[in-house]
Amino acid sequence: MTAPQGLSASKKFLRARLRTGLVRSRNSLVPAVQMTVCAVGAYAFAEYILGHSGPLFAATSSLIALGFSRDPRLRRVVEVGFGCTLGIVVGDLLLHWLGSGIWQAAVVLLFSILLARFLDGGSIFTTQLGLQSLLVVLLPAPAGGPFTRSIDAVVGGVFALLVTMLVPKDPRREPRQDVRKLLHELSEVLRECADALINSDSTQAWHALIRGRNCQPLVDRMRQSLKASGEVATLAPAYRRHRDELTRLEESLDSIDLALRNGRVFARRLTSAINHAALTDEATDSISEVLQDTSAAVEELSLGLAEVHDGARRAHLRGARQDLADIATRLHPRMLHVQKLEGETVVMLFRPLMVDLLEAAGMDPREARDVLPPLQ
Repeated sequence: MTAPQGLSASKKFLRARLRTGLVRSRNSLVPAVQMTVCAVGAYAFAEYILGHSGPLFAATSSLIALGFSRDPRLRRVVEVGFGCTLGIVVGDLLLHWLGSGIWQAAVVLLFSILLARFLDGGSIFTTQLGLQSLLVVLLPAPAGGPFTRSIDAVVGGVFALLVTMLVPKDPRREPRQDVRKLLHELSEVLRECADALINSDSTQAWHALIRGRNCQPLVDRMRQSLKASGEVATLAPAYRRHRDELTRLEESLDSIDLALRNGRVFARRLTSAINHAALTDEATDSISEVLQDTSAAVEELSLGLAEVHDGARRAHLRGARQDLADIATRLHPRMLHVQKLEGETVVMLFRPLMVDLLEAAGMDPREARDVLPPLQ
């Protein structure tokens, strides 16, 4: 690469990085203001109302409890408060038995971390317990006694919960974004499988399988979003009416997760079918058409589950159910002109994926199975 080309690539990278950073900062403006007000308010309350000197843990615990993490806030508040209190107890006991010093601090920290991992798997809980026990050994107790820090941590957590209740963000926003990304990936997996059939390219089908496997982090991320959003909808009076919608999204996610798993099984079998030339030209055309139509229906389902307005959401979901049901009625080896056993297996593996998608679109499980043509 010549110097001008390298400079041009660097400029493009910097511009892209700048745009990404500006978008991220703009989207984080409201949460940043909430975190600032919450942290300063908790600090001021602990200092001026409770009379604590330098109550840093009031500010830090509120920041940790709010944060940008997708973990539920109530859990983070409990982890901060309980971890802080237990860390002080452990640190005081070990300080009494072992005395203070560097090697004692090492023993206390190691014991605290192992104890925290034994009691709970939360990273915040482990950090708080270990940090507090270490501070007890290395630093003198604050003016109000060692448990002043624990009270400060509780104050910060309470302020974080108040902000969550009084100035909440829409709990449906992140799950909607997540489900749209997830279904787009599933749609692309199906489209790549269709292209693999048309091109008789087993490598492309294998790439679709890899893409499907890479969707699991998206599923896990959405589960975290739904858990945190459900907590916000429970705590915040303004959003309690949306709990049913979040519940339906969670049910749809379960079906989408199954569809992805069945999609991976289908892509793996399709790779083998292409390698063994198990499908005639007519069957290849028929199945690739089914895959393309299903991909388009999944995009429609994505629009429905991510839609903000109730009327538009119901219309998209109704359209997705109809499209998917029309495709499901064609899922019989004879209708798709399949002749060989391995080709029949490809069709049979696609049928449960279609049932999962119909359920994700809101169809009753028994009704979804009844849409499929009987195999007799």
